[in-house]
Amino acid sequence: MNPKNTFFVLILCFTLFSEAQHSVSGSLSPADEYKWLIAYKLNPDHQNYIVDTAVKNGTFSLDIPANAQPGMYRLVYAVPQEEFYFDFIYNGKEDIALSFDSQKGLSFTSSTENLLYTRYFNEIHGLEKQIAQFYSEQKKDRSLLLNLNKKLAAVQQSFETQSQGLLSGHFISANRPYIPSDYEDVATYVKHKREHYFDALDFNDHVLQGSDFLKDKVVNYVFTALPHHQIASKEKEPEIIENVKELAQLLDDVSATNKVQLFNSLWTQASNDNLNKVADFIYDYYLKSLATETNKSELIKKIEIQNRLRMGAVAPEITWNDGSNTKKLSGLSGAKNYVIVFWSSTCSHCLQQLPEFHKALKDISSTKVLAIGLEDDDVTWKKESAKLPDFIHGIALGKWESPYADIYDIHQTPTFYILDNEKRIVARPEDYIGVVKFLKEEK
Repeated sequence: MNPKNTFFVLILCFTLFSEAQHSVSGSLSPADEYKWLIAYKLNPDHQNYIVDTAVKNGTFSLDIPANAQPGMYRLVYAVPQEEFYFDFIYNGKEDIALSFDSQKGLSFTSSTENLLYTRYFNEIHGLEKQIAQFYSEQKKDRSLLLNLNKKLAAVQQSFETQSQGLLSGHFISANRPYIPSDYEDVATYVKHKREHYFDALDFNDHVLQGSDFLKDKVVNYVFTALPHHQIASKEKEPEIIENVKELAQLLDDVSATNKVQLFNSLWTQASNDNLNKVADFIYDYYLKSLATETNKSELIKKIEIQNRLRMGAVAPEITWNDGSNTKKLSGLSGAKNYVIVFWSSTCSHCLQQLPEFHKALKDISSTKVLAIGLEDDDVTWKKESAKLPDFIHGIALGKWESPYADIYDIHQTPTFYILDNEKRIVARPEDYIGVVKFLKEEK
């Protein structure tokens, strides 16, 4: 090859590489709260690590690898990662500059995609809030409502036009709200808004699948698309279950891989809200079979642990030997509350906390403590348990291999459970101080 041509090819390759690699930089506030950042690429059922960097004096810069795929990205800044993060769009064509404040949230100073995305949702949400306010305040000026609807339609059309060909356009088009062409009373508006909620949404859009957008949309629909009039608490769960059924029909042609993520988000929300009938319905009728089909055994295990140990559930049975007699948790009686503590005689935290807990319970009557030692043998356990004579003692050999470590989801000792007089789980404090505080408030 001609040396000039070789040089030209090298320059061209370098130029293409340079154009393909872009950065994400910005500031984080308060500066002293941030030490590192990790960037992930979001996918329908997992996230890929991309790059990480240190944060210095509240500023950072990340070079996104040239082969990184366009899509929704996540910056994690603390643990647990499921709580401390923010998302942004990366199209592989532009540098991104942003600022994040723990109180004010996320804003962008440079990025066509993200600035457009942010402006759109700010304007749309602002107008929708005004429409909701019109109905909630029972205003009579129909021209005001019609004008708000016209503005909503104009904003939606404007941003759809501006975002054509951009990743942000997928979200903007999919979020198109129901906009009536004429005046509607609140009952009619709510009815139509519910009927048309998913009109613009494509559940098979790969860009939407690689984000939280679809999850947020289905959660919002299932848990808030309820009758506009007040309903009793006991009527709420059946209404939500009907919404789940309607959604399931809409997802008929969606792959199991994507459906399992959506139903998992619904199950998680129901569990967090203590809507146990809803959570059980989602798991029994949809999520368990989907998780099995997609080989997500860990998801099934997580849900079954949650169901077994959730607030209000009867605590799983525990048996232990007392001399020649076998005793059971279910056989204990005569107390207002029961405390189960899983501990170990070789655990320094246990040897420090349990004597203090034993002492504190002198002032709290009508409470019985069942202390189960997770042990390799009974030599040290016999010595240490004898120092806590007011506790009921049992031993589970095998330590972390003991069945109770799995049944009660124990990852550290001591672990505490508080039960009511029917042996139902009512609290799971992190330490004995939390146990004592709960029991004193129950007196």
